[in-house]
Amino acid sequence: MVKIVRRQSLGKQNVYDIGVEYHHNFLLGNGMVASNCFNKSHSTAYAYVSYQTAYLKANYPVEYMSALLTASSGNQEKVDKYRENAQKMGISILPPNINRSEEDFVPLDDNHILFGFSAVKNLGQGAIENILNARNSDGEFKSLADFCERVELRTVNRRALETLIYCGAFDPVQSNRKQLINDIDVLISWAQQRNKEKASGQMNLFDMGIKDRSEPIFEQAPSTSKVEDYPLQEKLRLEKEYIGFYISEHPLQAVNQAAQILSPISLSALSEQKAKQKISAVVMLNSVRKIITKKGDPMAFVQMEDITGEAEGTIFPSTYEALEPLLEEGKQLIVWGKAQERNDKYQLIIDDAEAIEQVKMIMLEITPEQALDPAQSNYLKIILSQQSTEPHKFKIPVIAAIGKGEQRQFIRFGQKFWVQDETKIVTSLQEAGFRVHCEPLLSQ
Repeated sequence: MVKIVRRQSLGKQNVYDIGVEYHHNFLLGNGMVASNCFNKSHSTAYAYVSYQTAYLKANYPVEYMSALLTASSGNQEKVDKYRENAQKMGISILPPNINRSEEDFVPLDDNHILFGFSAVKNLGQGAIENILNARNSDGEFKSLADFCERVELRTVNRRALETLIYCGAFDPVQSNRKQLINDIDVLISWAQQRNKEKASGQMNLFDMGIKDRSEPIFEQAPSTSKVEDYPLQEKLRLEKEYIGFYISEHPLQAVNQAAQILSPISLSALSEQKAKQKISAVVMLNSVRKIITKKGDPMAFVQMEDITGEAEGTIFPSTYEALEPLLEEGKQLIVWGKAQERNDKYQLIIDDAEAIEQVKMIMLEITPEQALDPAQSNYLKIILSQQSTEPHKFKIPVIAAIGKGEQRQFIRFGQKFWVQDETKIVTSLQEAGFRVHCEPLLSQ
């Protein structure tokens, strides 16, 4: 430790420093000038830690992301962020599993991490320990009834049971989530009654022939009437409501591949777009906030998300009236607009939008000879250009299918040749001798 015995102004001196700007140099006993050593040692330590973490992430990505997720398990926003980062690295986060999950996130192999109980909402430390102890003592849970009988229901309460069901933790043993939700109350009552009987030494008539725990006592458990499971979109909605994000898959996953034909960008890439470049994105609206401007005109701010992240969108009065019917929470859209930086964040100024299920494409079937004929190509471009009269609208892409059978190739025309009226363009192309038809982007 250095003790400063006196201070003296030295004027301007040439020193090497990566610390604060003022009042940090001092004179050593040998007459040399020293800068603030704390800042250098601090920077060295940070550099060393940065090197270590970079090495671990590069060489042990699954283990590294598991540790990162575990360390952030109490912060839902961070867990979701790191989960998205893991997916970009090719690592899938598997849903919680009542028979395999531990308190922490567990690396399973080079591409999979098992969700940890510590990041499940409504599941406290006591409940986690109770579940793990019951599983370690008597083996895997065979059903929800078996689970309710073996855990302490005052610790693993009804809210915790609902969350475990909605996030898919019971899917490996009973996949019908709606049936399990309907059965919770009757199973809790049944399990509590059984535990009272065991505590008092009483025997149930049906227990008489059961010699050990290997026989399925839980098969005696009551159940409500059989029901169909929740549809996928409802399952995903409930996952989002109860654990804060989608764990099974994203609602846009099913449409994402088909929508690639529209060459959308991801919301995480908004910052990479040129200021005036026309872009499109496949999104889902999480929230819609409609306001009235000082001039009395309506406009809206929307919070959007896609598979890669979230961003805000702005709809100005000039386009609000046309887009207002589409502004509903949960609506899946393809939006067109321009990226704009605002308050150190990038948003999308939305010029146009279309419900994903309403998007169409023009399929143009041409022969290799037609494709190689300059006159035919120019004629085709002229027809398409005449139909693309509104430059800010690019709703219907034009796809050329060249050839037949296995040799068939698909070519997407540039956005300047996309059209707005499918009926007009089909009629015009058919009159010009081209084989063409319109079909939905998503097959029903």
